[in-house]
Parts: sequence; structure tokens; C-alpha cells
Amino acid sequence: MVVCICNAIREKDLREAAREGCDTPCSAYARFGRRPKCGQCVPFARTIIAAERATA
Repeated sequence: MVVCICNAIREKDLREAAREGCDTPCSAYARFGRRPKCGQCVPFARTIIAAERATA
């Protein structure tokens, strides 16, 4: 599933970034050389990252 349409970031990419230590959407996006643009994805990205880090 695509989480961020502006940057074409998929859910699996965010989960991988969270497993590698990213704890915020901004840090995860920076890992891909991107940053949030419109910001509509940030709450969902935050939820995905939190869920992934909780299971780690």
C-alpha cells in the first residue's frame, strides 16, 4: 500500500525504516532522501512506525 503519494513511499518501506531505527515520519522519509510535502500521510506514517517499533 502507498502511504505517501507525494513521495511514492510504501508501507513496507516505512516498516523497514522503523526496524532500522527511524522513530518519526521525518526521520524515515529522510532515510529515503525525501521529506513530507502535503503532510496528509504523516499521521498514518506515525501509526505504522509506532506499530512496527512496538513489535520489535
